[in-house]
Amino acid sequence: MTMDKSLRVRKGSSRARGVLTRAERIAKLEELGTWQDGQRPLGLPKVRVYKVVLKKKKKAKEEPEAEGGKKK
Repeated sequence: MTMDKSLRVRKGSSRARGVLTRAERIAKLEELGTWQDGQRPLGLPKVRVYKVVLKKKKKAKEEPEAEGGKKK
């Protein structure tokens, strides 16, 4: 069976995936405290995948030219 393109890990690809593997879902459930040891890994509840969005930094205001600049 072939692997879906969204699940492949490519070098340099840092795009957020909307699908987690079973192991990733179990790890996330353990963090949330809803996973118990001995629980069956089938029929896992949905786990929210948050996208990380970086805000662009605002450029510092450029200082107007002190003496040599001409303004129209």
